[in-house]
Amino acid sequence: MNERATTTIDFLRHGEPQGGSKYRGTLDDPLSDLGWQQMQKTIDEYQAPWQKIVTSPLKRCSQFAVKTGDTLSIPVEIEQDFREMNFGLWEGKTRQELLNDELYSEHVQNFWRNPRDHTPPQGEPIIDVHNRIANAWQKMLNNSEGEHILLVAHSGVIRVTIGMLLGIPLENLSRLLIPFAALSRVRIDYVGDTPIPRLLFWHVGGLD
Repeated sequence: MNERATTTIDFLRHGEPQGGSKYRGTLDDPLSDLGWQQMQKTIDEYQAPWQKIVTSPLKRCSQFAVKTGDTLSIPVEIEQDFREMNFGLWEGKTRQELLNDELYSEHVQNFWRNPRDHTPPQGEPIIDVHNRIANAWQKMLNNSEGEHILLVAHSGVIRVTIGMLLGIPLENLSRLLIPFAALSRVRIDYVGDTPIPRLLFWHVGGLD
């Protein structure tokens, strides 16, 4: 029996988008100048011998991914199912705006406590997010065994994926803090044909 090759994935969250921090979800705002600087600083500190870059289709991820791929002369793959969660009626609002809104304040606090049971109004249930990301993740692994990949994505995507790999229940995903331009590394080893994911490090990244 052939031994399965180890695969390494570096997760890079996008930097600050234009308009600052808010529940952006599927809104397609590009990075701010600071956001570009945050991501570039992380890449400069943690650049690895990546064989390819996989990215969310949204501009705050894909534009930096394409530029980095060009700079490093490595291929870039856009994966639609690594897009951020749809926050429904919360999209475009800041955390403070939601907390100050009588209509949403209690709901958003319940979402932080347990996103599994408290879907944003007209938003995407976390179980649906989990399922599409799980499918995209498995497809990426099937096509990339033995490679070192840079995955440029969103806080929600990274939370769901890390949670899935480490066995964290969906209701506890808010306990994972992923700031702008944070980078973390996961290694997929194998025992026979069984994948054993290991979190190697968690770097907060970015600029102050």
